[in-house]
Amino acid sequence: MRFDIITVLPGLLESPFAHSILQRAQKKGIAEIHVHNLRDYANNKHKSVDDYPYGGGSGMVMSVEPFAACITTLKGQNEYDEIIFMTPDGETLNQGIANELSLKNNVIILCGHYKGIDQRIRDLFVTREISIGDYVLSGGELPAAVLVDTVVRLIPGVLSDETSALSDSFQGELLDAPVYTRPADWNGQKVPDVLLSGNQSLIDNWRYEQALERTKKRRPDLLK
Repeated sequence: MRFDIITVLPGLLESPFAHSILQRAQKKGIAEIHVHNLRDYANNKHKSVDDYPYGGGSGMVMSVEPFAACITTLKGQNEYDEIIFMTPDGETLNQGIANELSLKNNVIILCGHYKGIDQRIRDLFVTREISIGDYVLSGGELPAAVLVDTVVRLIPGVLSDETSALSDSFQGELLDAPVYTRPADWNGQKVPDVLLSGNQSLIDNWRYEQALERTKKRRPDLLK
């Protein structure tokens, strides 16, 4: 799967994609992550990519031309399933969206900054708008990294244990059950006996019951 991320601050995305699962996915050739500097597509000597908003108001707005030039260049090289804009007023990212996007081949992600991007980019190019929560960040770079991470780990071959992603929180619309590892007894705090029983049927039932109870307490909205 290929991700092309358009940003005015490419340096913000260097670390998230250079470690752990995302790094391994790229080394295996399962995922390609390309970060494009929006300023490279600015058509003025100062390489500025923003301007004052029409109608007045505070903040600056990211201009049409650089985004349009970059997107057009990329579309001339590849076919894209989605062009995604990371924005607080988009649909809230959840596991279902991540599952859906993991089946795509090529995706462009636009990172906004300042007050936002010119609406014409959203109208003419963007196919999907996604938010990672009801709050505002300085730009779309961190949300883009979150989106890529949650999608890439679902692609077959990325995780060493491919069943691991299937048991994550939200996959079955439930939160995950409590997990334990060695030692079985730590300062008098013991691992539940059922997990040491070796009876997989009992363990599976216990995990489901625990997941259901945790979801009822913490996220009852998921059960609706």
